Amino acid sequence: MSQTDAPDDMDASSAPLIEHLAELRTRLIRAVLAFIVGIVIAFTVAEPILQFLLGPIEATLRDLGDPSPTMQYTSPQEYLFTLFRISMVFGFALAFPVIGFQLWRFVAPGLYAKEKGAFLPFLIASPVMFLLGASFAHFVVTPLAMAFFLGFADVPSLIADIMGSFVGETAGVVAPAVDDGIRITFFGKVNESLDITLKFIMAFGMCFQLPVLLTLMGKAGLVSALGLRNVRKYAMVGILLLAALVTPPDVITQGILFIVVYGLYEVSIQLVHRVEVRREAKMRAEGTWYEDDFDDEEAEDDEAAK
Repeated sequence: MSQTDAPDDMDASSAPLIEHLAELRTRLIRAVLAFIVGIVIAFTVAEPILQFLLGPIEATLRDLGDPSPTMQYTSPQEYLFTLFRISMVFGFALAFPVIGFQLWRFVAPGLYAKEKGAFLPFLIASPVMFLLGASFAHFVVTPLAMAFFLGFADVPSLIADIMGSFVGETAGVVAPAVDDGIRITFFGKVNESLDITLKFIMAFGMCFQLPVLLTLMGKAGLVSALGLRNVRKYAMVGILLLAALVTPPDVITQGILFIVVYGLYEVSIQLVHRVEVRREAKMRAEGTWYEDDFDDEEAEDDEAAK
């Protein structure tokens, strides 16, 4: 009897797996189609987006005295590939609501009601925080970085002007004429300039996910506010290494990224603490809170920090 039922049991157990795989296939196809549509839409406006992304460089060059800033590309396909890169990035941004919805529809049936209520806000907060980080990078960090890099072109003439104004009349020091020597001019490549801008946007956008990630982990009980406080010094070293890796080698942008990410780390500690306070209040109301368990968690956090 058991031998004859074994194949039926195996078929019955494999049926849900097949259904899940079919559901996953459907969700992936819809997400990919949304991504393709987003790429097509973004490609139609890729050139205005490129002008917008290169805006900080243009403003810096105009401030430095260039009346008509110019960018160049050195291979026939370079400009097309640059527009396609923009279409990929912004096409994904346009398709993210659909992709996130497909992800949610696939995961939601396997979650309890309280788990759905916990996961959904973070799914919404993630793109919002990324947009804030990208906006901060484009409107604050990129102009400062461009002013730092491109400003070196005016350093020799600025020093000469200062020297001439202070000692030119007494010691005979005169600023060199414009036509002396070789004139060094910035002719930026479109793809390289865009690469710096996108790198800032992606780096700050991802770093702004830190409160979302740590709060979600705190809600799941994977981290605690006390544990995050205990590893604060290691977090500072990690943030410094991150700032050195994802930003160009200049102190200004690295310092900005470190200050921002460390500030987000401290905000994350407070958010995780609020999650713990709410969880404790709920468990006390339900009569399932035990002080011994809380003491054990503190001891584990202290041991992990050591």
